[in-house]
Amino acid sequence: MRQMAAAGKRQSTPAVKFRHPAPLPRGAFNLVKMRPQALIIAAISLAATPALGQDLGPAGRDVYEVACARCHAKGEGGAPKLGDRAAWAKRSAQGIDSLTREALEGIRNMPAHGGDTSLSHVDIRRAIVFLINQSGGKWPEPRSPREPSGPLTGPQVVRMQCGQCHDAGFANAPRTGDHAAWLPYLRLGMDAAVRKVVQGHGEMPPRGGRPSLTDDEIRSAIVAMASRPRR
Repeated sequence: MRQMAAAGKRQSTPAVKFRHPAPLPRGAFNLVKMRPQALIIAAISLAATPALGQDLGPAGRDVYEVACARCHAKGEGGAPKLGDRAAWAKRSAQGIDSLTREALEGIRNMPAHGGDTSLSHVDIRRAIVFLINQSGGKWPEPRSPREPSGPLTGPQVVRMQCGQCHDAGFANAPRTGDHAAWLPYLRLGMDAAVRKVVQGHGEMPPRGGRPSLTDDEIRSAIVAMASRPRR
């Protein structure tokens, strides 16, 4: 029962309050070029690292669902509808800076900040990129200025994003630190395992719900989650 309660809490909190677990500090999980067999051996020996608090803000999907969907889901009030490729192709030609400025200041029937003044500049940009990408675009999700410079380590990605489901095994996700549960994925080979995350798998959305994650960061997160915890 405690496991189910924990899973439910992890599922609902980010979308409502825009909170994500804080990332872990940098670690040594650079196994991008290793063969699957070597990766399995390495995953056995890797250990967890201490936590480091940091809030990197909501993903674009989260912002959209809470603040934007009420108009953009059905195109109410003249809002360009999610998935309308023609409408968003025209707007994407303006560029992200112009679109963000319009959303922050308000335009036509849309109030400033989309009607939610708690949204930051980055939150708005991420929601716009989500809308465009769901309508045929290929824009990378903007990263928060609070994020560490350079690539995120595997433990950072787990703490920031993946742990919301994998720490509690929500929706049958292999639990963080459960090496046996991760072995079937590791045996597929790292490229195949990463591809599953990039494309989305089962209840997991593409790139684990964080579009700004790179393939290499996803690789490192898989290794970190497949590692046996330090005793």
